[in-house]
Amino acid sequence: MNQQNTYDESQIQVLEGLEAVRKRPGMYIGSTSGKGLHHLVWEVVDNSIDEALAGYCTKIQVRVHEDNSITVIDNGRGIPVGENAKLKKSTLEVVMTVLHAGGKFGGEGYKVSGGLHGVGVSVVNALSEHVTVTVKLHGHIYQQEYRRGVPQYDVKIVGDSDETGTTVKFKPDPEIFTDTTVYEYETLQSRIRELAFLNKGLEIELIDERTGASNSFKYDGGIIEFVKHLNRNKEVMHEEPIYVEGSKDHIQVEVSLQYNDGYTENIHSFANNINTHEGGTHESGFKSALTRIINDYARKTGLIKDNDSNFSGDDVREGLTAIISVKIPEPQFEGQTKTKLGNSEVRGIVESFFAEKLQEFLDENPSVSRKIVEKGLQAARAREAARKARELTRRKSALEVSSLPGKLADCSSKDASISELYIVEGDSAGGSAKQGRDRHFQAILPLRGKILNVERARLDRILGNAEIRAIITALGTGIGDDFDLAKARYHKVIIMTDADVDGAHIRTLMLTFFFRYMRKIIEAGYIYIAQPPLFKIERNKVIRYAQSEKERDEIIAEFGEGAKVNVQRYKGLGEMNATQLWETTMDPESRTMLQVSIEDAIEADVIFDTLMGDNVEPRRDFIQQFAKDVKNLDI
Repeated sequence: MNQQNTYDESQIQVLEGLEAVRKRPGMYIGSTSGKGLHHLVWEVVDNSIDEALAGYCTKIQVRVHEDNSITVIDNGRGIPVGENAKLKKSTLEVVMTVLHAGGKFGGEGYKVSGGLHGVGVSVVNALSEHVTVTVKLHGHIYQQEYRRGVPQYDVKIVGDSDETGTTVKFKPDPEIFTDTTVYEYETLQSRIRELAFLNKGLEIELIDERTGASNSFKYDGGIIEFVKHLNRNKEVMHEEPIYVEGSKDHIQVEVSLQYNDGYTENIHSFANNINTHEGGTHESGFKSALTRIINDYARKTGLIKDNDSNFSGDDVREGLTAIISVKIPEPQFEGQTKTKLGNSEVRGIVESFFAEKLQEFLDENPSVSRKIVEKGLQAARAREAARKARELTRRKSALEVSSLPGKLADCSSKDASISELYIVEGDSAGGSAKQGRDRHFQAILPLRGKILNVERARLDRILGNAEIRAIITALGTGIGDDFDLAKARYHKVIIMTDADVDGAHIRTLMLTFFFRYMRKIIEAGYIYIAQPPLFKIERNKVIRYAQSEKERDEIIAEFGEGAKVNVQRYKGLGEMNATQLWETTMDPESRTMLQVSIEDAIEADVIFDTLMGDNVEPRRDFIQQFAKDVKNLDI
């Protein structure tokens, strides 16, 4: 335990007031959608984790109540309650009602802290209908309540306790969160598991009083267990992950990695528990050390000959799962979203720590090292083959229409922002779509059969698949290192498949391809899934369409009891004529589409690996777990 630093009233610095938060909540929590709603929980939990990082908190409990209010309990030191010299109020009230009042700004209270610029718990208070904070400290239990950020009474003593800790109970304000005030257990669980992995030995419990579900996460192995978790469905090349930890100039570094026999790299980096999706200096330090050391080893052992060129970074990262976690006193995050680490000093520290440890590992484990180098050699050969294949997929120029796939019925508009590409299953549905579309802005690309499962193939083989090549060429963005979102020829790419098992499989194959090789196109919000109707209900030449059995039954009920109704269940898109396909699935005025987004890239990676990877066992477990939830089974 670190007892030198006291955390008291003098360390809480005040920067500004709370009025703006309710007016512009998006500035403080990103949005007022479900994402912002969950962000409130992380702001409170981050405070408890800061206590754990400082060495004072060992257990956090997050409880979801039946009314979707949340309680977060920790056994840290407790928020200070003495008077703040500047504002002449209890420090607890200052922390809860003044923006940027926290022990994270230049004081000595915390060496390292996460959270969104420390706006923290006061923002949660401003955006909640009701908040109660209870602090165990100095032998007493202190409490204060707030409504929409306004204290209801001064901090008061409500009991005695020889423990310490803070409990925050809050109910998000439905006036602010107009989309939803319902918490998703899966979303909470996924992030809580991640936080437990990143803070070894810390126990975090999640309890859902709405359903009775609960989980407790505690990983004494920390990120070593995180890597094993990510690789659990894969064939690994060495049993125990490589692990490095060290600290220099108050910067703590942890790296863990393990190779598997797959073809994709899976690197996740964190700074102060925040997932740095866009990488940064810690990730580039790791990558350059990895490439340099493996190349050195391969040359030293004669596995790369003198006249062969070095491995590229991609070659040595094929089939690699790695977690890089750094904890920094003053992190500099580039961009509003806090997803790229900018601290230049971190690169050198990560690089030197990791290079030394990796060198040791390779020297001590020659059989594993040989496997890693051989995998790199195969990747290098495949990369060269892929480069040649990629040349074929590049559009020569916008004027040279011949370079577009022959099957593509392009739109006349050259404005990508209004253009749509329908990727359609089967030639017959493709024919109807071509006739029914609006040629001005809708392009049609029919696919014959199923595309390759990219989860089980290298890029050179993927680029040899005619259907995938047609998609890449039509989109115009290039693939892999050449990918450039600005060159996208359409800002809506709509996957349109039959509503049966085959259609679902084709859709999953397509999404696997986009997720693995064009993830930025999903992140930009360009990928959609068409929702063709399942039923056509006709009565006296009045035609209605239904997406589900429930909707079908409602429409039949509307027609009146005893009415003679003709119901047709569509098995495939090909059963609709061009007009019906336009009215139900392609007309922007009346269609329904699902936009594909990546809420949690780590979880998405695991799902794709489970469903599309080589291992049968995890897939069987997945099917058994979710079989009872299947609504429309098409046999």
